[in-house]
Amino acid sequence: MQVRVLVRLKPGVLDPQGRAVHHALEGLGFEGVGDVRVGRMIELDLADGTDEASIRQMCEKLLANTVIENFQIESIG
Repeated sequence: MQVRVLVRLKPGVLDPQGRAVHHALEGLGFEGVGDVRVGRMIELDLADGTDEASIRQMCEKLLANTVIENFQIESIG
């Protein structure tokens, strides 16, 4: 079983990496980019039948800093 965990900064949390990407895009001449937020994607290959509660615990204990980040779990296979 494969799952994808998308981790993003919570709204209102400063995103210096997103700001740097935004600045670089403007420097390359791309117009119309309002805001850029950078997150990460983690793909996990888990044993069949791994319950969602266990996956949530993985996210809460290690994969995401829940103080400043949100996460979303997606099944991909």
